[in-house]
Amino acid sequence: MRERGTASMEAKALVREYDGERAVDGVDLRVDGGEIHAIVGLNGAGKTTLMRLLLGMVHPTSGSALIGGVPPTSAGPEVWERVGCLIETPFAYPELTVRENLVAAALLHGLPRDRIDSHVGEVVEGFALGRWESRRSRVLSLGNRQRLGLAAALVHRPDVIVLDEPANSLDPAGVVFIRDLLRDLAADGAAVLVSSHHLDQMARVADRITMLHRGAVVGALDPGGRDLEQEFFERIYQMDLRGGRA
Repeated sequence: MRERGTASMEAKALVREYDGERAVDGVDLRVDGGEIHAIVGLNGAGKTTLMRLLLGMVHPTSGSALIGGVPPTSAGPEVWERVGCLIETPFAYPELTVRENLVAAALLHGLPRDRIDSHVGEVVEGFALGRWESRRSRVLSLGNRQRLGLAAALVHRPDVIVLDEPANSLDPAGVVFIRDLLRDLAADGAAVLVSSHHLDQMARVADRITMLHRGAVVGALDPGGRDLEQEFFERIYQMDLRGGRA
């Protein structure tokens, strides 16, 4: 088991503007090792942009981000080898097979060559990709592309995990599998940040749920609450009546 607290992500007063509009508006957020932190919001709330900022894919207008304790722009291989992410569309090399894609992902994440075969085999089995293991990724269905994208993000068993709408296109068995896998990784000390607009899914997996609306953190939801969806929409509605103020 990893030592708790060694994996983390943090946003400090994070702002990202596009053409004068704030896609992320002063967000403070922390994810510690051993927890699953969910961010929920309507489409366009800023969830994906926030994740891109944390991963250094885009630069903040102001504020700062930390991943594994260091700014993403100065993080070295020793940090990125511990990170696994899937943002929006799952990536795969279209002319490579499922197994070849997973081997490539493992190599890119610094997994030792003598461990790759066993890790890839476990992931292929766990993600139920064995039937398609020798097929090129370009012929996969949407659901299996999503499974492959998730498998590639997690093949090296990272301890900093960022997943944007991971249940997209998955069947019920896939949803249950990824939910159980994230719990297992968090129990092993990983810091997991996951986004979704499906509150029922988040309630089953998250330790904390942060609400994002119009780029800003507007409150938290109790994962054990009785009707999260009703509470979420009521709070967003009341905010909009007040002109977007929490």
